[in-house]
Amino acid sequence: MTYLPAGSPAPAFTLLDQNGNSVSLHDFSGKKVLVYFYPKAMTPGCKVQACSLRDSQAELAAHNVVVLGISPDPVARLKKFEEKDELNFTLLSDEDHAIADAFGVWGLKKFMGKEYDGIHRISFLIDETGTVAHVFDKFKTKDHHQVVIDYLTEAQTPSA
Repeated sequence: MTYLPAGSPAPAFTLLDQNGNSVSLHDFSGKKVLVYFYPKAMTPGCKVQACSLRDSQAELAAHNVVVLGISPDPVARLKKFEEKDELNFTLLSDEDHAIADAFGVWGLKKFMGKEYDGIHRISFLIDETGTVAHVFDKFKTKDHHQVVIDYLTEAQTPSA
């Protein structure tokens, strides 16, 4: 599996959100967008990751960052996830995994001795011009939000 590297133009996309509305990446031009891919709404790891991002919204907004979570879940499941965990950001349904394919995060996975195709938990920070500024591929679900915030803070700090 080879995912989109930093410096690449982000693939344009339009997907349905948890409310059934069309949301496009270009709707957020002028902002940084954290596009995070997760395997399945309401599972333990995905819940921890989403709730941590929910609780970090003020810090992310201070860095001009909007969060978009993408999974292969149907819209109705995303709505339940949003309501159950009081999420405060957009969840997008990629049921045919076309966007996951475009970002290079759909591929072979192994779990408990079984192999199957699915989404790899990788996040992309897209800058204000639509370019992938950074790829987050090494983190635990519980510290994903902090890895992103630390990167944003370091990126803003001028070198001595």
